[in-house]
Amino acid sequence: MAMLTVALTGGIATGKSVVAKILEQHGCYAHSADRVAHDLMKPGRPVWQKIVSHFGRQILNPDQTINRSGLGGIVFSDEKERQFLNSLVHPLVLKKKKRVIRRLDKNGKHKIFISEAALTIESGFVPFFDKVIVVHCAENVQIQRLMTRDNISRSEALKKIRSQMPSQEKRRYADYAIDTSGSLEDTVRQTEDVYQHLLFDYRRKLQKEKRKSNPRSKLRVRRPKEES
Repeated sequence: MAMLTVALTGGIATGKSVVAKILEQHGCYAHSADRVAHDLMKPGRPVWQKIVSHFGRQILNPDQTINRSGLGGIVFSDEKERQFLNSLVHPLVLKKKKRVIRRLDKNGKHKIFISEAALTIESGFVPFFDKVIVVHCAENVQIQRLMTRDNISRSEALKKIRSQMPSQEKRRYADYAIDTSGSLEDTVRQTEDVYQHLLFDYRRKLQKEKRKSNPRSKLRVRRPKEES
C-alpha cells in the first residue's frame, strides 16, 4: 500500500484528539479507535451481548446502551476485567481499521492514515504501522485535564492514568513525540512539524514501492528542515 499508516497514541487525556484534528486539517485521514469501539458496543450487537453477559445488566443505561463510565470504573480497577474487554474489542477495531485502509488505498485520495488509539502499543499493534507518534504531557497537566473532562477526583484520575503504560515507556516506541503540556499554539507548531516529516516518510515509502515495481525509476525525496 502506498498510503503511509501512522499510529497516534499516548496516555489518557494527553491530547491525542487535538493532535488528530490538526493532522486531519492538513489532509490526513484520522480514524478514531474509540468511535469504532463505541459503534461495536451498540445495543444488540455481538460485542454488546458479550459485554452484558460478562459484566451483567447493571452496566446498562435505561435505553440499554452501555454505561461507559460504569464500565470504565470496573475495568480501570481490575486488570483481568480490562484484559477481557480489550481482548474482545481491540481485534475487531483493528479489523475495521484494515478494511478502511484498503478502501482509502484504492481511492487514492489520502497520503497519510492516522490511527488515533490509546492502547496501540499495549495491544501489540505497533508492527502494523509505518510510523508511531506518541502524544504526552506532564503528569500534573494530565491529571487536571482528566479530572475536568470526566468530573472525577484526583485519586480516580490517578487510578486511570496508572492503569496504562507509563508515558516514558510509550515514548520508547515513538518515531515522533508531541508534548502537549504547553499552549495550544505550541501543540499546533509541534504537530505541523511532525506532519512535514510524515510527508517525507510518505514520499520515501512511495519511492520504495515504485522501485519494487520498476527498479529503474528514480524519485528524489527531500527531508524536511529541522527547526533551529
